[in-house]
Amino acid sequence: MTENITLPCALLAWLKREVRPALGCTEPIAIAFAAATAARHAEGNIIEVFGKISKNLYKNADGVRLPNIPGNGVQLAAAIGAVGGDASLALEVLRDIRPEHITLAKRLIDENKVCIQTLDSDALIYVEITVVTDIKRCRVVIEDTHTQITHLSVDGVTDNLAPQASVDHRHSATPPRFSIQEAVDFIQHVAYDDIAFMLEAVQLNSALSAEGQSTPYGLNVNGALRLAGFELFHQTTLKDQIVIDTVAASDARMGGAAMPAMTNFGSGNQGIAATMPVVTLAKHLQRSEEELVRAVTLSHLVAISIHSRYARLSALCAASTAAMGAAAGMAWLLSKDYATIGDAIKNMIGDISGILCDGASATCAMKVSSTTESAVRSVLMARQHWVANRHDGIVHEDVEATIDALCSLAASAMQHTDRQIIQIMSDKTVQKTHSL
Repeated sequence: MTENITLPCALLAWLKREVRPALGCTEPIAIAFAAATAARHAEGNIIEVFGKISKNLYKNADGVRLPNIPGNGVQLAAAIGAVGGDASLALEVLRDIRPEHITLAKRLIDENKVCIQTLDSDALIYVEITVVTDIKRCRVVIEDTHTQITHLSVDGVTDNLAPQASVDHRHSATPPRFSIQEAVDFIQHVAYDDIAFMLEAVQLNSALSAEGQSTPYGLNVNGALRLAGFELFHQTTLKDQIVIDTVAASDARMGGAAMPAMTNFGSGNQGIAATMPVVTLAKHLQRSEEELVRAVTLSHLVAISIHSRYARLSALCAASTAAMGAAAGMAWLLSKDYATIGDAIKNMIGDISGILCDGASATCAMKVSSTTESAVRSVLMARQHWVANRHDGIVHEDVEATIDALCSLAASAMQHTDRQIIQIMSDKTVQKTHSL
């Protein structure tokens, strides 16, 4: 920790910075937010929308459904954001989209008035959108996080006040790194009123889970698991229910449900993976609301602690590291023991450290299912003192060293893997275009 910020303040800063509601997958939403911001400043009737986005953002934006909007793709995200988005809603920019907005957005695309290209650079999160109207032209640039505006100009004149109005400007100083032990100590001693706002994560993601279980979305992973459980085993175990409740929210999220998720580190799936396993277990154990909130807060903090050690977008599936937060939260509910929490995380790293992120899509729900099941298994093993150790791959005796080993792979060695994934996805797009 630094001298000018206390540990509790630092952790609360992390939570308020990284745990926020979002409607729809955050990568296409970042494009829509930039387009909505540009359209608001350009005024007038939209003539053209064009821009560039980073390859990593493209990887996570092009294949996923937009909320309550038929279709997907970066062109649609830009068009719908420009014609109907409300930039003041930040990551919920598409909340008030109406049918006429969808019609107008698709007309702009059909008339070839929307063009979003990928940027050949090492930037991870970069969105540059220009909206041209019959009155003005506005260019907006977002960098580093999904709503951080770093440039805004109207008719070539830079608005120096724009970055100060950015949704993320108030969090421009990244809070310092913290350990799992510090997160555990924090949630056990912090005043409940200071973290009561985390109850919203429980409410939003639980509602999304209920929606996913009532209506088939995406690949309907949760529905397939529920049906298989009843047909083959005539029952649903607690482990099964934890997985189903979690993956149902992801199904709905990736399938275009018009409901917000509470995110973690800029991702709805990460927020879901860090929240729902803890919620279902706490409900089964009949724990109090306060204990639930403390456990969920620990889960989100552990997920943040791990993900802050590697890039926001990478070749490592971040649902896997978010689920490590869930393992911590569940272990705390069951034991209140730091050693068990650390052992559960080590078990998960020994288990699923190699899951790749091949872009946001309906299959994210399958990865959420896999990582959640690993979290449950890892906690159960840790409680019985069966723990991966320094003889097992990248696992160290110390949980912090184990986390650092995993994150070093994501931060450096997996960069080539990430480029190869993006190339494969780009080749598929070219092949599809040529087949039309």
